Order: sequence, then structure tokens, then C-alpha cells
Amino acid sequence: MTRQSGRQDVIVDALLGFAVFAVVAIAAGADVTGTGNLTPLAYALAAVLGGLMLVRRRWPVLVVLATSALIVANYVLDLPTIGLAVPAAAALYSAAEAGRTTWSVGAAAGLLLVSTLARLGQGTDPAYLLGYELASTVAIMGAAIALGHVQWQRLRAERQRARIAALDAQARAAEAAEVVALERTRIARDLHDAVGHHLSVVSLHAAVAAEALDDAPADVDEARAELGHVRQASRAALSEMRATVRALRDSDPDGGRVASLARMDELVASVREAGVEVRVEGAPVAGEVPGMVDATAFRVVQEALTNTLRHAGASRVRVAFTREGEELDVVVADDGGGRPDGSPPGTGLAGMRERVRMVGGTVAAGPGPEGGFRVRARLPLGGDR
Repeated sequence: MTRQSGRQDVIVDALLGFAVFAVVAIAAGADVTGTGNLTPLAYALAAVLGGLMLVRRRWPVLVVLATSALIVANYVLDLPTIGLAVPAAAALYSAAEAGRTTWSVGAAAGLLLVSTLARLGQGTDPAYLLGYELASTVAIMGAAIALGHVQWQRLRAERQRARIAALDAQARAAEAAEVVALERTRIARDLHDAVGHHLSVVSLHAAVAAEALDDAPADVDEARAELGHVRQASRAALSEMRATVRALRDSDPDGGRVASLARMDELVASVREAGVEVRVEGAPVAGEVPGMVDATAFRVVQEALTNTLRHAGASRVRVAFTREGEELDVVVADDGGGRPDGSPPGTGLAGMRERVRMVGGTVAAGPGPEGGFRVRARLPLGGDR
């Protein structure tokens, strides 16, 4: 609640309290039933009834109970009749507005019963009391309760709408954060798979060139050839990096250099130039497998070959594609020694598993049945191509 709305509520309650006090005091002063017991106590009771309106928002049930008790006390003390509608209506409305409609209905029923019996005991004409005054009193009290209940429902609906809007905003924020996280993960995988592969080739050829220069006498021709491979791989890495940057800026993500088995020859050539024999069997042709599976299979082979260059010390690698029913089986097996003991784990295999899971497949990596290291991915072929 804002300070301005709080001040307005206090003013409204003060005016309502004054109205209740004035009406009750006037009714007591008129003494229409002729009790003749007008005393300062009657005006004090009117003042208390009016004062209760100042706390009706904080303690609505207490105000209903206190108002009912004061009205009953008015009959017990045989003070001038003040009626029910005005002193009780505001309290009944307040309780219903606070969601305590049951208390309002119960208090109204109790007051009607006590007032009717008391008025009949005072000798009020039953025809007038039951035929006119009771009906008008019930109508006024019922209207007060109904209005309060409607106001409570309206306020509750507004709070629910506010909660729904807040939850919706949180959901949108969480969805946006998830999209950003997924995009960052995708970019990290692309950089690792594409650029990391070429940098591994650069590292390998640079090491060979350094060894050639360290020979006595230095083998300049071999070093020059290896540095040529370094230059070629560096350019390829730069091209992949530029394609990734374009993916962040342009609507055409890779500028035509998408991950695809159509680029297998280019990938294998870079590994062969590093001195590793690569044999490819059963590679699917363009359009034979769905696009996501095509890209995922390429990245799996790329990461497996990169790991071979980095860790295996292998001389031969076999890349085999087999279609088994609605699955594409991809196997990359080398004859090296696998990852050296104690070497820190990289992110390549983790990224590979993430890619394969995205298309609903599985991947296993470890020592091969005939030695060396083997990576096997099973990729489902369902979906549009």
C-alpha cells in the first residue's frame, strides 16, 4: 500500500465513523420507541460504534463482534432504539470485504433474531416490524454483505493477476537465460570442435618442424614443408573463427561452411597431412541423413580425429558409418595408446556427448577391442531431412 492510498483509507474510515456516530446519536436522541432513557451512555455507545470504523480494515471480525455486542447491550440497557441497518451495515461490509463473509452472515442473522425479539418485547406492532422494518433491514444488511463480498473477489482477482504476471515474467526471464546459456554452449562446442581441430594440426606440424630444425644438419626442406602445413591449418582455423563470429552477427550462420559430412574429405585431408593414415568407410552422401544428424556425425568424427592427433600417437584411423535400421552408427577407431595417464580431462568428449544427446543418440568412448582408442556414436535417423 502506498502512503497516498493509506492516507485516503484513513480519511474514508474517519468520515464513515463520523456518519455512523451521527446517525446513531440522532436515532438515540429521537427515541422513536419512547423509552425515555436517553442518557450520556447512549451517546457514548454511538461514539464507540463510530470509532470502530477506524480499525475495521485491520480487525474486521473484531469490529463485527464488537458492533453486535454493543447493539445487544443497547437493548439490554433499555436505551433508545437505534436500529440495525446503519450501525451494523458498515461492520458487515468490512468483514465481507476482508473475506470473512461467513462471520458477516452469522452476525447479521444473530442481530436480526435478537433485535426482532427485543422489539416485540417492547410492544412494537408485529405487522409493522415483520412486514416492513424487518424486510428493509434484511435488504440493507444483505446488500452490505454482498457488496463487501464482491469487493473481496475483485481484490483477490487483481492479486491473482499480479501473481500470474510476476510468474510469467519470471518464466520469460528464465527462458531467455536458458536460450543464452544454450547459445553460449553451442558456440563453445563449435569453437572447440572446429578451431580446436585445426590448432591441434598446427601444434603437431610445428613440433615436427622444430625437430627438423634441431637435427644436425638441420633439415630445412622438411621444416619448410611442415611450416606450409602450419600455414594452411592456421588459415583454416581463422576461417572457422570468422564463420563463428558471423554466426553471432548475421542471419547466415556459417557463411556456407556448415558442419556436414560433405566436408569429410577436407577434414580427413588435414589429418593425413599430419602423417596419420585415415580410412573412411560408408560415409553417407548429401541428403541421405537428416540435417541435424549429418552435422552431429561430422562433429563426432572431427572431435575423435582431433583427440587422435592430440593424445593417441596413432598411425592409422578407421572411420566407419553403418546404417542399422533407423540409426546411423559412427565409429572412429585408432591404433594409438589413447589418452596418457594423468593427462587433464578436456571438454571435447563432454561437448560430443551434449551434441549426440540433442539428437536423441548415445555415444561411448574408450579403449577399443583390438587396442587403441575408439569412439562410437549411435544417432537416430527419425525426423525431417
